[in-house]
Amino acid sequence: MKLDILAIGAHPDDVELGCGGTIAKEVANGKKVGILDLTRGELGTRGSAEIRDKEAADSAKILGVAVRENLRFADGFFVNDKAHQLEVIKIIRKYQPEIVLCNAVDDRHIDHGKGSKLASDACFLSGLVKIETTYNNELQTAWRPKQVYHFIQWKNLEPDLAVDITGFVDKKMASVLAYKTQFFNEDSKEPQTPISSKNFTDSVIYRARDLGRLVGVEHAEGFTVERHVAVDSLFDLK
Repeated sequence: MKLDILAIGAHPDDVELGCGGTIAKEVANGKKVGILDLTRGELGTRGSAEIRDKEAADSAKILGVAVRENLRFADGFFVNDKAHQLEVIKIIRKYQPEIVLCNAVDDRHIDHGKGSKLASDACFLSGLVKIETTYNNELQTAWRPKQVYHFIQWKNLEPDLAVDITGFVDKKMASVLAYKTQFFNEDSKEPQTPISSKNFTDSVIYRARDLGRLVGVEHAEGFTVERHVAVDSLFDLK
């Protein structure tokens, strides 16, 4: 299966929080989108890896993505080395996405920056024909995505571009709240974490609204880029 977009996140829920609205919109526009989680989030304070697996599957259904995979790297301890890069390369070559969305280049959680660089490096290396990988015992074809964009996470990084997600915030939040153990629930007996407060959940909506205000739409999601963005015409810009 060939994908238009592959979103790569260090943990289940990274993608939903960072670009869930963009994914929902592109799926509605007929694009094929997939999600790759690098870890199962097994070090998370609340819930368990098994529960997160179920929550991730529920969230994927809400967003309508074509596929979701998990590489089961070690949460907190995976590194950006050859072994990990090759596993990501195999997925990129398997789905041949035109665009890859991945973690913030710098963020509070150490896995986010690591995941960002790992995904970016794998996208480049995936295009080198002398790197050989196999899938189902068949040699894979080299493939390099046309664009790599990094979504915004905990830190309020200045985006290079904004995607209008007006009309898709409710679906984004539904996909986020599918992770019932992770986010605000006044009846929960789990320990409090930086993302379990109502303030955090409200901030996800507020950020989308505030960025939308800045670019003249209702809601938006921001991304940083690795190279200059080009358009056919100045009139393509909102």
